[in-house]
Amino acid sequence: MGVLSAVVPLVNMEIYIASIAATVGNLNLWWVAFVAGIGQAVGKVPWYEVSKSSMHWSFVRKRMERPDWKRRYDKVQQQTHDKPWLVTILLFSSSLIALPPLAITAVLAGQLQFSRVLFHTTIILGRTLQFAALLGGIAWLTHL
Repeated sequence: MGVLSAVVPLVNMEIYIASIAATVGNLNLWWVAFVAGIGQAVGKVPWYEVSKSSMHWSFVRKRMERPDWKRRYDKVQQQTHDKPWLVTILLFSSSLIALPPLAITAVLAGQLQFSRVLFHTTIILGRTLQFAALLGGIAWLTHL
């Protein structure tokens, strides 16, 4: 479900996680959150890889030939390579609270050639914490 919801934005993982927390009595909150986080990271692979390859598409290359586009892209790419922690913070925020949406940051990370290891690690950590909070909150509310 985590992979599907990461690929198809209309499938909502948070609702699925909340229903698990509300219906399953004794669950290992961290294990479920971690597995769901891994599923989300795996599901973002296509977004990352397609956007990474998009830099070779003819219409993108044509746009990048324009000096203003090329200059802006080069500037942002250089900043992400010089300060990978900025992109990591953005991805973590996107993974944890969905601002900005993770689908958008996954595409940007691919286009900017951001480290795959940091990309996946950050998504797994952020989503695991998000799902653990959701699972814990729903479980607490349903067992009052």
